[in-house]
Amino acid sequence: MAALAPEPLIQLCLSAVALALMGLGFAVTLSTRKMRSTQDHAMAAITSFIERDVSSSFVCTGDGEIVCANATARKAFGTCAGETLAGTLRNTFANPGGIIFRLKATSEMENGAAREDIVTRKGYMRLAVHALNPEHFLWRLEAISDTRQSRGSDGPGLPMVMVGRTGAVLYMNEGARSLIGTRSKSLDAIFDVLPVRSGEMNFVTTSDGKTQVLASKVDAGAGRSAIYLLPPPSDAETTGPSKPTWSSFQDLPVPLIRFSSQGEVRSFNRKGADLVGPGLVEGVHISTLMEGLGRPIADWIGETISGRAVQQSEFLRLKRTDKEMFVQVALNRMGDQDETSIVAVLADATELKTLEAQFVQSQKMQAIGQLAGGVAHDFNNLLTAISGHCDLLLLRHDQGDTDYSDLMQINQNANRAAALVGQLLAFSRKQMLRPEQLDLRDTMADLTHLLNRLVGEKVRLNLSHDPVLKPIRADKRQLEQVLMNLVVNARDAMPDGGEIQIETECITLGDPLERDRVSVPVGDYVCLRVMDAGVGIPADKLQKVFEPFYTTKRTGEGTGLGLSTAYGIVKQTGGFIFVDSTLGRGTCFSIMFPVLECASPTPKRVQKVETNVEPKHGEGVILLVEDEAPVRAFASRALRLRGYTVLEADSAEAALKTLEDDDLSVDLFVTDVVMPGKDGPSWVREALKERPEVRVVFVSGYAEDRLNDQQESIPNSVFLPKPFSLNDLAETVHNQLH
Repeated sequence: MAALAPEPLIQLCLSAVALALMGLGFAVTLSTRKMRSTQDHAMAAITSFIERDVSSSFVCTGDGEIVCANATARKAFGTCAGETLAGTLRNTFANPGGIIFRLKATSEMENGAAREDIVTRKGYMRLAVHALNPEHFLWRLEAISDTRQSRGSDGPGLPMVMVGRTGAVLYMNEGARSLIGTRSKSLDAIFDVLPVRSGEMNFVTTSDGKTQVLASKVDAGAGRSAIYLLPPPSDAETTGPSKPTWSSFQDLPVPLIRFSSQGEVRSFNRKGADLVGPGLVEGVHISTLMEGLGRPIADWIGETISGRAVQQSEFLRLKRTDKEMFVQVALNRMGDQDETSIVAVLADATELKTLEAQFVQSQKMQAIGQLAGGVAHDFNNLLTAISGHCDLLLLRHDQGDTDYSDLMQINQNANRAAALVGQLLAFSRKQMLRPEQLDLRDTMADLTHLLNRLVGEKVRLNLSHDPVLKPIRADKRQLEQVLMNLVVNARDAMPDGGEIQIETECITLGDPLERDRVSVPVGDYVCLRVMDAGVGIPADKLQKVFEPFYTTKRTGEGTGLGLSTAYGIVKQTGGFIFVDSTLGRGTCFSIMFPVLECASPTPKRVQKVETNVEPKHGEGVILLVEDEAPVRAFASRALRLRGYTVLEADSAEAALKTLEDDDLSVDLFVTDVVMPGKDGPSWVREALKERPEVRVVFVSGYAEDRLNDQQESIPNSVFLPKPFSLNDLAETVHNQLH
């Protein structure tokens, strides 16, 4: 028998295992909390989005419990959270539970979405479901006024019969009811011979007698099948010397395209031509008409022909130049005498994809905003160290030195990087605004000289003001940034020169303005328009211009942050920005700012001549608290060069330890805001209890709004954002001490 391990060793092993399990549990808890927080943010975005939907919308759990309902649903059904969707719809549908189960099962099996048109005593109703995540579903109920546009839950409005496991007919759409002439309850009442032969001719019984149809059977999930009933080609078409013209499909009220096994279009009906556009002609390959499958379309066609296709329908983007459109495409194999061909049944899915894109966009914007705020802190620390030590080197090199130009290049590029971080913060609406009462005429007058220099000699700038322009409240510096971004874009849109028109106008909205998925409330607004006569923006790109990093310029000519920055500043100011454009005729950006109510008279500003006078050397003791060693090293040297005595600490705890010496006299605290352990405001409040006369300078790479609420309770404190230069730091300290 092997010797037993000593008891202390066993205890040590057990302790190690216990610590490992505790660490694992802590990690799992953190991960769960983070996931729950992300889901809460997403749910809040969805709730806000559906609130103004004119149709009844519900967000439900997987068990059908209503989490939230929009205003339309609350008004129509008196719905409140905690009720079930089936109970809410019990007076609308005869069997709401079965319909909900069927659609939910379909949405889980295929594409994450499904819808079904249902006949009720009040008319046609469409119930649609969209899987938001494994635990939540978005349900939407709307009335259909035109039954010809109705579509089944598993594809477009081609004659379709939905069948259960036992052969019972669960649903017949409008096309199937028109073809059969009645509402049948079982398959044997429709088809002469069972089982139905998919892809072949089948006899069906109609009110006018027996007729042949080409049946296509598609698995609809949850044990159900969708059987599409297509009219067969006529004998003249199949037996004639020429290729089939497929004319029997022309009058069907659903877009259809027939193409060969190689993907070349053989024929199409009128609805298909209207949906796909002028690019749809015989002989063109299907891949030139649509995109977005994520793999070659030829592979999808091959899988359909061989019967290996896992998913019968896909969502694709049409390659139309006039507008952006999405279609749901369902492929069905069809055997002809000459060749095996494919019938594509199309449905306009632009509305569905737009809803999905808006939801994804809101999540993306939120993620980029969080990323911008986090990156800003670390990036600004690096830039402070780079530009700061560059400033120190420049003190020892004059313009005649061979290294001077290299140092200036480092300094200028560090400033450009700092501006990029500032633009990210502006887009994410995390930078601190300093709003004031503004008259746009005065702002434009101050900016005209700079704008004329920006546009160059080939472009003319024309300003036109409303004679009774009312004041607004905005950050003057940020508003100037918006104007410069818009004017530069207008200039770049006119490479051969032209005129940029800038107009201001007071407008009054008597009714809410609904535009671009935004509702502008009733009230008085000052509208600023920047118009050019340039190349214009294509319709399919118009809604993307405010996205960060999206640019139509060549590589190296733009960052794609100009318009997204303008968007963030305008939104943070409480305004609205819209864009109108026509290819070849120009673009107009319109910004609407709410008029400032009860505006006080604007005092006349005395223009001061700015001079770069360096602050005088000072005297005093400064306690510098900064956890980033490179930043602390630069700030310490910069302040000592100005004649100050500097005490350094790398944390709040070290700073408080230093202040325990009662004989130590400190005149100023310079501290970072975010640090490991105690943050800047926390330790400063504790230190001021014993030294209330000490003034404070807070520095941070985060946005100032992280500090705003806390700083108000700390007297004699100012904020200095990173990255800061040597002169910025010296001047701020000098002003605080004097």
